[in-house]
Amino acid sequence: MLETSGRLLNLLSLLQTPREWPGPELARRLNVTVRTVRNDVDRLRQLGYPVHASRGAVGGYRLEAGTAMPPLLLDDDEAVAVAVSLRTASGGAIEGLEETALRALVKLQQVLPQRLGRRVDALQSHTVRVSARRRGPQLDGRLLAMIAGTARDREIMRFQYSDYAGSATERRVEPYRLVNWGRRWYLVAFDLERNDWRTFRVDRITEPRSVGHRFTLRELPAEDIAAYVAAKTRQVQMKVRGRVIVHAAAERVESRMGGWNEGSIEPLSADRCLLQLGGRSVADIAFWLGVLDADFEVVDSPELAAAVKRVADRYTRATP
Repeated sequence: MLETSGRLLNLLSLLQTPREWPGPELARRLNVTVRTVRNDVDRLRQLGYPVHASRGAVGGYRLEAGTAMPPLLLDDDEAVAVAVSLRTASGGAIEGLEETALRALVKLQQVLPQRLGRRVDALQSHTVRVSARRRGPQLDGRLLAMIAGTARDREIMRFQYSDYAGSATERRVEPYRLVNWGRRWYLVAFDLERNDWRTFRVDRITEPRSVGHRFTLRELPAEDIAAYVAAKTRQVQMKVRGRVIVHAAAERVESRMGGWNEGSIEPLSADRCLLQLGGRSVADIAFWLGVLDADFEVVDSPELAAAVKRVADRYTRATP
């Protein structure tokens, strides 16, 4: 009996990998006959595991989704990863997911071997969050699940959307992707009224519902959707732009600015370059220019020049 139970667990572990397993290959892996494999598959089905069998030269056995959630087998690294993820999610920014993650974590820790429990504790005790204070909006997990479901099923959805100023509009969209950036979630969708792609902050979506009509998939607006959302978000945030000539090599300026320059550094000579950058205000741009730690000249922007002078005067007043 113990030998049969162990073999069933080994068989289940193999079937959980996303591939087709021919009967003869499973028999070789388990050191049994093909007939024993068929009998063991029938036992797994009786236990609630939906094992699908297909015939043919490329056929075999695979585990499919069923109507209930059967137990899963995890190797050591997978168990540690899931436990750490659940601990992180239990203190996350998605409302409704924290309690669920905590319940799942309790169940997992009850059966987690001591050696793995120590690995999880070590990871958690030596991991520090930048800030325990919650920054950004908290989302309802059911809202994310609803949006993800309509995207999966290719269903047109409607919702109320509030812009930055708080003005609400009715939207009818084809949802495609959910993107998590920091503590915010974004929906990439095709807006049917505006006949164009749009990026929506999920925390500004209310009254979402499917209209029951399916849509034909379109080609996404970019291959890297995460980079697409990041670029769109920066465009919204960078309401003003400015140009300055920096008395430093372009490579040095690029290393100091990081991702803020958006590829807008033009070398003028070995130690001078033209920098174009944006921000929410000229005050923000003036601040980032100070980070360069290099002399610069403002080009064609009286507002930015005035903001830089205000910062310079403030620093001058701070010195005796």
